[in-house]
Amino acid sequence: MSHTIPSTEPGTAATAGTPKKAALASFLGSAVEYYDFFIFGSAAALIFPHVFFPSADANAAIMSFATFGFAYVARPVGAIILGHFGDRIGRQRVLMFTLVLMGGATFIIGCLPDFKAIGWWAPALLVFARLCQGLSAAGEQAGASSMTLEHAPDNRRSFFTSWTLTGTQGGQILAALIFIPVVALPDDVKYSIGWRIPFWLSAAVVVVAVLIRRTLHEPPAFEEAKKNNQIAKLPVADLLRQHWADVLRVVCCAFIAAVSTVFGTLAIAYAKDVAHVNSTITLWLVVVANIVALGTQPVFGTLADRIGRKPVFIYGAIASAIMTPVFLLTLEGGNVPLMFLVSVVYFSIGYAAANAVWPSFYGEMFSTKVRFSGLAIGTQLGFLMAGFAPAIVTAMGGTKAGGWVQISVFTGVICIIAAVSALTARESFKTPTAQLGLK
Repeated sequence: MSHTIPSTEPGTAATAGTPKKAALASFLGSAVEYYDFFIFGSAAALIFPHVFFPSADANAAIMSFATFGFAYVARPVGAIILGHFGDRIGRQRVLMFTLVLMGGATFIIGCLPDFKAIGWWAPALLVFARLCQGLSAAGEQAGASSMTLEHAPDNRRSFFTSWTLTGTQGGQILAALIFIPVVALPDDVKYSIGWRIPFWLSAAVVVVAVLIRRTLHEPPAFEEAKKNNQIAKLPVADLLRQHWADVLRVVCCAFIAAVSTVFGTLAIAYAKDVAHVNSTITLWLVVVANIVALGTQPVFGTLADRIGRKPVFIYGAIASAIMTPVFLLTLEGGNVPLMFLVSVVYFSIGYAAANAVWPSFYGEMFSTKVRFSGLAIGTQLGFLMAGFAPAIVTAMGGTKAGGWVQISVFTGVICIIAAVSALTARESFKTPTAQLGLK
């Protein structure tokens, strides 16, 4: 299943915008950003315990997953800084900065010496580079979602903004495909030069995305606000004064992102250590599920433009809670075709619904002058749950025999919190863009 991005029809409310170009730029930018982000997640599960820590035991696995989570600590800080400049000077400039920062940090990770060479300086430098990745990611999805939403016609905002998250799936596909041959290498090659290659490749893909993104102009809504002198001097102050309840709502809804890290990072470790599934197979599960999501997410975006954001988002949260234990028990069962089927249902038909809709659902809670800040701060605080989910659940015994219970309970709780929070939100799919976020 696939979908092309149509051009805007003449006479719509967004004829001054370029939604097709904005969606394409958001797709490619997110793909690059999250290729970088997800290769770190794959390496944290399969490589880093052997490279950056003194012994590849359970403690090394916990510390390795903790380095994955450190990016999520940096994200709220990055959200405040990048949100401020995104609402003050424009979406496009900040999005160019996030690309370069993410690409540079990822390339540097591939150059770091290992624990045997410099001891504890190795994981310390890894954490620093990971923090830079987190600062970058804090502005990427919020900026891309804000820009695409403001370029889109009123009646197609969810469809066009869904391409931001579809780009995220593209990045995860690319990351998994790159790691499949890496994990097949002999250990002496894999843990020396082999794991570094995916990180070095980031430099090439960043150049491509920068060339495309640099031609995109600011959305009409932002230009109109700038022209009318409606740009906030301190966007964060205005945000917390006028939209504090919406920020809190987005934080709780954004817990749903932990499903992605459970599926794409924690389940890899669980399958390897408990179910004894070959790492190549688990990576292919991620690839196939994300490929199908490339088609289903625009469909869910279109559905949300017709029936509303809330029902589609809540369905995705509930489906994720139900399918998590089914997926984990399927991994233990050892039936490979069934693993692929369940992974697609779980991720591409369940979680993908919430994932596709949240850029429009969250973004429509805020007015133009604070949208970037509201999206960035709300999501990044909520994404802390996603970042530390692997380390938390691993510490709870989730990657040991019978750990599917801990993983399922954890995922179920965060999905319920997200669904209940969504129920309290205003439905905004029929509200004109110019009136979004106005009390």
